[in-house]
Amino acid sequence: MVSVSRTFTVEQPVAVVIDYLKDFGNAVEWDPGTQTCTRQDSGPIQVGSSWQNVSKVFGRETELAYRLDKLEPGRLVLVGRNDTATSIDDITVRAVSTGSEITYHATIELHGAAKLAAPIVKLEFERLGNATERQLSQALNKL
Repeated sequence: MVSVSRTFTVEQPVAVVIDYLKDFGNAVEWDPGTQTCTRQDSGPIQVGSSWQNVSKVFGRETELAYRLDKLEPGRLVLVGRNDTATSIDDITVRAVSTGSEITYHATIELHGAAKLAAPIVKLEFERLGNATERQLSQALNKL
């Protein structure tokens, strides 16, 4: 299992941050690996909403089916799955005097033979974690 966490602040209030992040289609703006992220259902975004995410990791495209698993006033959890991995993005947002503090915790559980690559995957996701923090901060502060 690979785990990466970042905590940072943005200028937007909690409600704005959660509203933006619950629409995982916005990942194309803030996730450096995401190439496309297409909603698979319709209607209001709520627990159960789903997206097909195409990301580039290690120079290769990979697809994960994502689902909004939890949506609370200050926390959301998105779970992505394919045959090789399960990715859990657990995001908490709390009010601070300058806007919001975001703690983004990503856990990647590798399946089968992919487990052998965990140390290399950890290094890549630490690098992506830094880039995600920068891009997500920029995207939220532009709202």
